[in-house]
Amino acid sequence: MNVGPPVALVGLLMLFTLLSDRFFTAANLGGIADQTSILLVMAVGMTFVILLGGIDLSTEGVMATSSMVVVLLAANDRNDNDFGLLAVLAGVGVGAIFGLVNGVLHTRLKIPSFMVTLGVGAIGMGIATVLFAGRAPRLLDEGVRSWGLGQWFGLSKLVFIALFIVLIGYGIQRFTRAGRYAYVIGGDEAIARLSGISIPKYKTLAFVISGSAAGLGGAMASMRLGVGDVQIGAGQMFATITAVVIGGTLLAGGRGGVLHTVVGALIIATLANGLILVGVQPYIQVSLQGAIIVVAVAATGWHLRNRTRVIK
Repeated sequence: MNVGPPVALVGLLMLFTLLSDRFFTAANLGGIADQTSILLVMAVGMTFVILLGGIDLSTEGVMATSSMVVVLLAANDRNDNDFGLLAVLAGVGVGAIFGLVNGVLHTRLKIPSFMVTLGVGAIGMGIATVLFAGRAPRLLDEGVRSWGLGQWFGLSKLVFIALFIVLIGYGIQRFTRAGRYAYVIGGDEAIARLSGISIPKYKTLAFVISGSAAGLGGAMASMRLGVGDVQIGAGQMFATITAVVIGGTLLAGGRGGVLHTVVGALIIATLANGLILVGVQPYIQVSLQGAIIVVAVAATGWHLRNRTRVIK
């Protein structure tokens, strides 16, 4: 792993510890872990797409639709449905379907991934708006809601969900063909094709993984907030991409991985938390995220600039 991102994370922890006596406390560090959970889940999924040299811009639309589906299928104040945790699985399934659509359109119609996913994300926002019907449905299922509000060992249950997803993601990356081939395809697609690797198959699978993660992210957000909302994923797309890239995964593909993404997500959450504690306005954080992703892309890709290409 590139030592730059871990060193940056340690540096941020030390900096904010010096600037605020409220930063390095058990309660605040637990809060950072909680803030990281949803972002980390989605970023793990996004990692596989970016490793292949693609990108998924449908995150916010998928989250919105998943959020509405989960709340409307669980006990809510809009209808008589009460499917419990099956509603969460439905939300993940919705995300997987969006991912499948992304993958098929990208690989079969040869449309660049950023164009396909941007359009599919807009479709997701449209579906969520129809389901919204002018009023945010409230999640009344206490069993489902407890996953967003409850704690284990002093940490939010969402943190443990995120850790579970990290383990699954690392397992896929390390021990399956899908993970190994992601590096080959992202490194040089022509060589991967000559090696007999089914590029459309593994690209589509990567988008399904990313879509499923975004669907779970939407479900987790609804568990935490207790509502289904079209804007529940607002700002998450940019944060997700930033977390993957700042962790050291190349936008050009072929380098990086899930553990890199964990570090990147922690950097984003630590920075956001620390800036709030030292009195920096939230809107300035967005500008800083933009600057950080530009610097991260330049720093991680400079020595490989001759092979850096436009995202496919």
